[in-house]
Amino acid sequence: MATEKLYRTFWEFYPYYLTEHARPINRVLHFIGTSLVIGCFIGGIVLQKGWLFFVLPFCGYGFAWVGHFILEKNRPATFIYPLYSLGSDFVMFFHIITGQISRKVDEAHATLGIVNKWK
Repeated sequence: MATEKLYRTFWEFYPYYLTEHARPINRVLHFIGTSLVIGCFIGGIVLQKGWLFFVLPFCGYGFAWVGHFILEKNRPATFIYPLYSLGSDFVMFFHIITGQISRKVDEAHATLGIVNKWK
């Protein structure tokens, strides 16, 4: 049985997170889910609609888990590192909207010595 690496800091974890999101379509699904989470959160506050807060996990995890289980064929890091994974979703979102994501994914693979099979 393989032993999972223990990540002690967020920035140590983030390269691993990116290698688990190597397939571009998986990142697109995460981007959609994170966008919906942000929209529902802001909408819940501005419109004072509490039900929008209830759908937050379904928006975020629904898209992300399709990306992992069906497309990427790996297990979401959320199960072991829920807070690091949540934070990584938002950092990856930022890297996508700023056009840095391809470089960051390449750097993560190089850092961990893993070949990106989706490139």
